Amino acid sequence: MTSRSDRLQPAVDQAQRRQKDALQRMAEHQQKLANAEQQWEELKRYRQDYSLGDGGLTVSALLNRQQFVERIDQAILQQGRLIERLQRQVDAARERWLQAHARENALDTVVERFRKQEQQHEQRLEQADVDERMQYRRHRAGTP
Repeated sequence: MTSRSDRLQPAVDQAQRRQKDALQRMAEHQQKLANAEQQWEELKRYRQDYSLGDGGLTVSALLNRQQFVERIDQAILQQGRLIERLQRQVDAARERWLQAHARENALDTVVERFRKQEQQHEQRLEQADVDERMQYRRHRAGTP
């Protein structure tokens, strides 16, 4: 007959796998967010660097430059929206990981409690067996 702790072990193993998977997904989302933030910063630096030199241009060149700067500004806005979406994904992934982690910890706690109870039960049985043997020996030693 298997013990309660042994019967729960598949659930513990599954909870551990889910927690690890959730952690991996969260790390992937965090990496995507970090990359998007880096691209956003590069776009902002490029925009700043590009807008520094405006002197000595023709009207046509100034219009082209203005249109280009507007495209950069649009790219910055789009990248900002992407960052917001990725941040929400990171937050959701973190929440899923926290839930998976809590479930794993709860199952670990239950299994550990069952193991302690089983160990105590086994110790009581062993002690009862020792007591019974000692009683039997005393009884035999007292009989001629």
